Amino acid sequence: MKGTHLGEFEELVLLAVCTTHPDSYGNTIKDEINHIANRNINLSTAHGALARLEDKGFLSSKMGEATSVRGGKRKRIFEITAQGLKKLEEAKELRTSFWERIPEKVLQTQFVRS
Repeated sequence: MKGTHLGEFEELVLLAVCTTHPDSYGNTIKDEINHIANRNINLSTAHGALARLEDKGFLSSKMGEATSVRGGKRKRIFEITAQGLKKLEEAKELRTSFWERIPEKVLQTQFVRS
């Protein structure tokens, strides 16, 4: 397994895998990120991140059934692993910890809000 650091984009990909479950494959994950995060990513970008996350042990995948809609091609379906879910929870806790440490005075400044 490679390093276990989770980048911001990788975090989005893991979240998209979770929210598109059980239909989590390249296109649904790409579309979810484009729609929810308002990011314009292409399929190869999603596939690269999915491969890295699987190498890190945060995702597992299996081949789905062939469909006539896809011309008989099979989809690679992704699922978050226990380790991946733990990493997402750690990322959420870290972000929350930082947000809780921001003084109210900073949050109320107009500079931060605009």
